[in-house]
Amino acid sequence: MKFYRITEDKAPRHAGNMNAGHTWSLPGVDWSQPCPTCRLGGGVGGLPYPCVDPLSLPERERFREPEPVPYEEYARLRELVRPLLPSWAVLQPGTSFGPVEGSGLGYFGQLFMQNPWTLFARREALERLQADGVRGLQGCPIKVRFRTKHAPELLELQMELRGQFHPECLPPDYKPLCPTCGSNQNHLPKRILLDASSLPEHVDVFRFRVWWSCIIANERFVETVKRLELDGVVFEELEVR
Repeated sequence: MKFYRITEDKAPRHAGNMNAGHTWSLPGVDWSQPCPTCRLGGGVGGLPYPCVDPLSLPERERFREPEPVPYEEYARLRELVRPLLPSWAVLQPGTSFGPVEGSGLGYFGQLFMQNPWTLFARREALERLQADGVRGLQGCPIKVRFRTKHAPELLELQMELRGQFHPECLPPDYKPLCPTCGSNQNHLPKRILLDASSLPEHVDVFRFRVWWSCIIANERFVETVKRLELDGVVFEELEVR
């Protein structure tokens, strides 16, 4: 089975753009009171769960565009939201939830990437993929006002986190993730090499678990997208070992 990284099609006709973001998120960690193990603070980007809504939580306002907090308070809030997430989920400071909100303008393809870590689909494209048996796609309608005559109905896709790097692509100074907060102090390897034994067989598209801003699809997904003539993204084959 071949695997591919999904990236934005930068052809001039794909000129859609959204000024939008997720309203809900876990707070970042205050650098003055950081993780007790790695001594790091801050927060991550590119780890959204659009189908998870914190509205049911009594302390939901603590997740609305929060300011950085001490690590102990972050850990408490993380455990409050954890029951809302699927078992495969990863939680980090800055993890975002719920639909994106904002405005949009321009032409959007059948598939659309606002950045490397978000994948959107027009409703009709998602329905065609699902009808064709593509596995691993869950869509959340977005709350974006489009300043265009024919506004698209876009959904943000929530995908499982799966997969690991093959050890041969890791540099000698590669550091393991922090066992307490999960922070990653590494750069993306220049050559991405996937560990075949870690790749999922039950879904056709997923986020790379150790580098979640990388969205990966298998050849079944790629062939289906091409056969259905869905535009907006391109595919880069990755090496698997």
